[in-house]
Amino acid sequence: MAAVRTAARGAPVRPVGEESGSALRFLAAAIGARAVVEIGTGCGGSGIWLLRGMDPEGILTTVDVDPVCQEAAREAYRTAGFSPNRTRLIRGTALEVLPRLTDGAYDMVFADAAKTEYPDYLRAALRLLRPGGVVLFHGAADAAPDGPLSATDADAAAVRETARAVREDETLVPLMLPVGGGLLAAIRGGDARG
Repeated sequence: MAAVRTAARGAPVRPVGEESGSALRFLAAAIGARAVVEIGTGCGGSGIWLLRGMDPEGILTTVDVDPVCQEAAREAYRTAGFSPNRTRLIRGTALEVLPRLTDGAYDMVFADAAKTEYPDYLRAALRLLRPGGVVLFHGAADAAPDGPLSATDADAAAVRETARAVREDETLVPLMLPVGGGLLAAIRGGDARG
């Protein structure tokens, strides 16, 4: 993780903190995740936490537009001891890539990218997740009416919209974890959704 933090110093991204990372690892382990989608590769920090919690044969599919960050993540995974066949790095915008992924084939979807697109990521996640799968949104402290002042109005509004949609969807079991910048989580119920 020290190498990830060093790589992130020269990149326009910040790795998830230890609290958020520990929560990701715990949740991936709790559901026995074998297939995870990560929206926002960054420099590989959150991916390492996810891989540590996933089934030893599990595969992390991670999507990002920045080739420099993805190369840093690839190196971070290797340095952390993960075989290249455990990760699938896809370059592109999430809203272009996610529709190409298989419906109902994933145990977890983790979003840590453009907050203004969180409502769209939620819709995509509901299509991608199997029943019992978990969707997570990093930086969800903005969902509170008195969220951090550093959040842009558009970011805060999108996070609040996502949190409201999660709360109002009766097929989801929501939870706000007060770790890091806030982690909005929801379990997808057994009812099929499209």
